[in-house]
Formats: sequence, C-alpha cells, structure tokens
Amino acid sequence: MFEKASRLKLRFESSKGNLGIEDLWEMPLSSRDKFNLDMVAKNVNKHIKTLEEESFVNINPTSAATVSNLKLNILKHIIDVKMKEAQAKEDSVLKKENRDKIIKIIEEKQDESLKGKSIEELQALIN
Repeated sequence: MFEKASRLKLRFESSKGNLGIEDLWEMPLSSRDKFNLDMVAKNVNKHIKTLEEESFVNINPTSAATVSNLKLNILKHIIDVKMKEAQAKEDSVLKKENRDKIIKIIEEKQDESLKGKSIEELQALIN
C-alpha cells in the first residue's frame, strides 16, 4: 500500500496545503482547527462518494476512485496506528499512577507497622 502510494507520489489535501504520507504521521488525530487526520480522511471519503455513481454491473472502479480508495486506506491505517499508540500511552500512564498509589499505600502500612511497635522494639531496630 505504501509502496504504491510512494510510486504514485500521492499527496493529501489539507487546510495547510498538500501533504505527503510522511506529513500525515505528524498530524493530530483531531483538533479545533481543520488541520487534522479526521478532516483529511473526511475530505477523501467525500471525494470518493462524488466519484462513485451506483452501478450494479460495473465492477471495475475508475483509476481516480482507485487512487482515492488507496488514500483513504492509508489514512485509515495511520489513524488506527495513532489511536493504538495513544491508547497504549494512556494505559501506561494509568498503570504508572496505579503503581505509585500502591507504593504509597505500602509505605503507609510500613509506617503504621512501625508506629505499632514498642519503644524497645524500635530501639532494637535502630541497633
């Protein structure tokens, strides 16, 4: 898919001009302005719909539709990868927060255990 796209020198229209595939990896999934992967994918999808006229006998898509479908598949792939990366990052943050919480509870329990000891036991621990 990416080899075909690079051979065709595909460019993707965006609010900031035409972009190469490598530029898509740097775009946000969504944003307040219209410079995001979601908007580029919506525009390509809209373009595909204008090219496709329903036909029940024509099974060979036009080359423009083929190129647009390739663009959409690339965008879907990049969006999927970026969403998985974002989810993995979020999971990592949650895991770290949970780990930190557990460590804090362990420290509190250790403090409680020490507070429950007698003076003689504490002095023995120091020595």
